[in-house]
Amino acid sequence: MKKTFAALAAVASIGLTSVASAGTLVINTDTSDPAPKAAFQYVIDKFQAENPDVTVEWNLFDHEGYKQSIRNFLNTNAPDVANWYAGNRMRPFVRAGLFEDVSDIWADSGWQDGEINNSMAHAKKSMTIAGRQWGVPYTYYQWGVYYRKDIFEKMGIAVPKTFDEFVAACAKLKEGGVTPITIGSKYLWTTAGVFDYLNLRTNGYEFHMDLALGKVPYTDPRVQATFDNWDRLVKPGYFIENHAAYSWQEALTPMVNGEAAMYVMGNFAVAPLREAGLTDDQLGFFQFPEITPGIPMAEEAPTDTVHIPANAKNKKDAKRFLIFMARADVQTEINKILGQLPINSASTVADDKFLKAGNEMLNNAYAMAQFYDRDAPAEMASAGMKGFQEYMVKPERRDAILKRLEKARQRVYK
Repeated sequence: MKKTFAALAAVASIGLTSVASAGTLVINTDTSDPAPKAAFQYVIDKFQAENPDVTVEWNLFDHEGYKQSIRNFLNTNAPDVANWYAGNRMRPFVRAGLFEDVSDIWADSGWQDGEINNSMAHAKKSMTIAGRQWGVPYTYYQWGVYYRKDIFEKMGIAVPKTFDEFVAACAKLKEGGVTPITIGSKYLWTTAGVFDYLNLRTNGYEFHMDLALGKVPYTDPRVQATFDNWDRLVKPGYFIENHAAYSWQEALTPMVNGEAAMYVMGNFAVAPLREAGLTDDQLGFFQFPEITPGIPMAEEAPTDTVHIPANAKNKKDAKRFLIFMARADVQTEINKILGQLPINSASTVADDKFLKAGNEMLNNAYAMAQFYDRDAPAEMASAGMKGFQEYMVKPERRDAILKRLEKARQRVYK
């Protein structure tokens, strides 16, 4: 049985039925957009076909309704399964005791011949808090550097493996009349992608997570070192001019026109670049290069997850569902529908050069960050991204901006 709730008001007016009878599994998701909805419809139909003793009740929310109501229903009328996000985004629910510890699913317990343990180890860090695992991931997508392969080849520029090589490539592009990096910072979040990679590569994943958790001052010398590296891109003018006036989509145009050569962006940019006329011979992708030698290469990979609420009534079948969601064949089909990447390394990836490149990169990643506005609390993320954009426009204000962000950190995390 499936129930669809278009908005929180509708949920409030009709109420949620999550009183599970024997063999009833109640699932709440915010997968109301067409592709995620179709993916979950596939999952539920397949799960019920394989488990005829279980009846699934699916409560489908829109994104905003879900964000506003999840804490309430986890506390008062919990479903048996709920979808959410990895990393620090799940931390408040873990700390509040609202998500179930599912470390046994991750352990080599014999379930699925240890498939979860062996084939999703690269994603384990993003699901771990206090040494335990709190859910199962089923889809993600890569960030990295998308670039005009044809321009690089024409100008004799090799794909950079280190930050020094990256900066040298920028210098050569600028000398040749091409803006090295396009970005549209009108809506701020694109600047966070650049900051995240610079910080991950300068200081490492653990430091980056500590910063997002408010454990590190923004005036710390290690944060300053991240901005020192950012200075090497901002001060010589390697980003497109007037980027604060452009949305991320509008900033694609200079890349399509050959006026700019690179974009630090998520894989969702590929479709509009292709639609604008770039061919796969013109467009390439590479991993954001190493900055501090020896620091393990963590990646930016927003990850969607499923969890068992601590107050769930049917945890036995909920565990069956999470194990099912972790299976290679299931993740293959889900991500075929989503056009994204499966977490399970034994899954099959769609025949697309960018998905294949992202899959190889993420399968070998040290860990996955979830993006600044997921890893940091909303108030800190807002202040941070405003500061990042201001810095990119006025780098001379850097010290004042970092002092302001430190005041915000002290206020947000007190």
